[in-house]
Amino acid sequence: MTEPPKLSDIDPVETREWLESIDSVLKTEGPLRAHFLLERLIDHARRGGAYLPFTANTAYVNSIPPGREPAYPGNRELEKRIEAYIRWNALAMVVAANRKSSEYGGHLASYASSATLYEVGFNHFWRAASSEHPGDLVFFQGHSSPGIYARAYLEGRLSESQL
Repeated sequence: MTEPPKLSDIDPVETREWLESIDSVLKTEGPLRAHFLLERLIDHARRGGAYLPFTANTAYVNSIPPGREPAYPGNRELEKRIEAYIRWNALAMVVAANRKSSEYGGHLASYASSATLYEVGFNHFWRAASSEHPGDLVFFQGHSSPGIYARAYLEGRLSESQL
C-alpha cells in the first residue's frame, strides 16, 4: 500500500468555511447531527475515491476529572504483589513445560502485557453466576492461558500436578 500524499491547505478560505459550517451545526443542532454529517461525508468521499485511512484512535477523553473519580475499590499494593506472583508462576510453568518439550508452554508476552487488565477484571468486574446475576462469560486468548492457570493455582483451583 502506498502512503497518501502529504496534504497542504490549497484553499484556506474554503477550509475556514467548512469549519464554520460544522461549528454552526454543532451550535444549532448538536454533536449528534454533526457526527452524522461527518460520517456521511467520509462515506461519500471514500466512495468517490478519496483515500481516508482507517484509524482505531478516537477522540475519546476520560470525561471524569481525577478529583471526581471514585476511590479504587481494592488494595493496589496487595493486588500488584499478587499479580507479580502470578506472572512469576506463569513464567515458571512455561519454562518447566518447555524443558519437557518445546511444543508445550505458552507465549509469555501475551499474558505479561495484559496481566493488569486481567487482574482488574478478575478482582473488580467479572462475576460468577448467582441468583442476582447470570455470571460473566470471559474468553481468554489461548497464548495467555499460562497466566490464567497460574492464577487458578494461586487460588487453589488447580493443583501442582494439574499444572
